[in-house]
Amino acid sequence: MNKIIFAAAVAFLAAGCSSSPDKGTVANTGEIEREWVEEGITKNYVFARGIGAADQTLENKTQRMATSRNASIVNGQYNMLSFLKGVNLEGGITVEKAIETDSVLATKIDAVIKGAQVVRTEWTSDDGCVIVLRLPKKALKEAGIKLAE
Repeated sequence: MNKIIFAAAVAFLAAGCSSSPDKGTVANTGEIEREWVEEGITKNYVFARGIGAADQTLENKTQRMATSRNASIVNGQYNMLSFLKGVNLEGGITVEKAIETDSVLATKIDAVIKGAQVVRTEWTSDDGCVIVLRLPKKALKEAGIKLAE
């Protein structure tokens, strides 16, 4: 559990950074980019990036890669939720304010975010992982979450 928390903490610190929207690592080096450009919300999708650190005590490379990928997905979901909380819904209220008073909405948002698609996965030279999540706005709308345009 502490390893997942550590991976999430590392990812949280790096989440404020900005790179090429389609790359998270430097070509041929396996190092994380020093600058990222986050896409956020486009016409049809909401994007979020996640980073997960590998447990270096694991001797098996596959296990290190799998655990770092899982940690990066959880971090990407957290980053997507954090981003969406600041978005305005129709009517001018933020998602964060709406879920404070509506537990059903909170459950719907949680379920929709967990259904976000991993569209890019990259591993770093130390078996850490960087992923990009994509959530169709249509999925939010189908769940009854109408974002202000």
